[in-house]
Amino acid sequence: MRPLVVKFGGSLLDLAPSLVPVLLKAPRPVLVVPGGGPFADAVRGLGVDDDAAHWMACAAMEQFGHYLTGLGLPGVEALELPPMPSVLLPYRLLRDRDPLPHTWEVSSDTIAAWCAAALDCDLLLVKSVDGVVVDGRLLERVTAPVATDAVDPRLVPYALAHDLRVRLVNARAPGRLAQALRDEPVPGTLIDPRFLESPA
Repeated sequence: MRPLVVKFGGSLLDLAPSLVPVLLKAPRPVLVVPGGGPFADAVRGLGVDDDAAHWMACAAMEQFGHYLTGLGLPGVEALELPPMPSVLLPYRLLRDRDPLPHTWEVSSDTIAAWCAAALDCDLLLVKSVDGVVVDGRLLERVTAPVATDAVDPRLVPYALAHDLRVRLVNARAPGRLAQALRDEPVPGTLIDPRFLESPA
């Protein structure tokens, strides 16, 4: 199985104590990119300019990352595949490289995509939703930009432009994260048609 970047959504804060042990048992190299969660939500309400909001939101990702280290995930600051599942503490890296536009259209989703593209890895978006839903229907595959609030507006165009394979999985469904880490088919959305599910 290919190494994997896992974006751990901030909406899963309440489930983190039960999901971190699942990540630690991943059967492949895994770099976890934390979402911003309630820390980023606090920034949204402040009305600061785009530059300040961007760096405050990146700092929010770092805060959530430190929370995950407190639950047992080792913390790393380098953009490289760790020998065991670890969480990226991204603030210094993002300040040094500044790879993405400073806009709320870029969230930790696209930051995780940038990390995955840099490492030539697939990306697993671990969220509280099943995937991209359009007109009440879950899309199993996305091959072109689509209006959705399941991911940030820049994620799908970025993934398609960088030949990045992305899979969305709902970690609130029991057992689904572990299955996805093992490359087993689970309900969700695949971005990029080359991200083929493994045989059942």
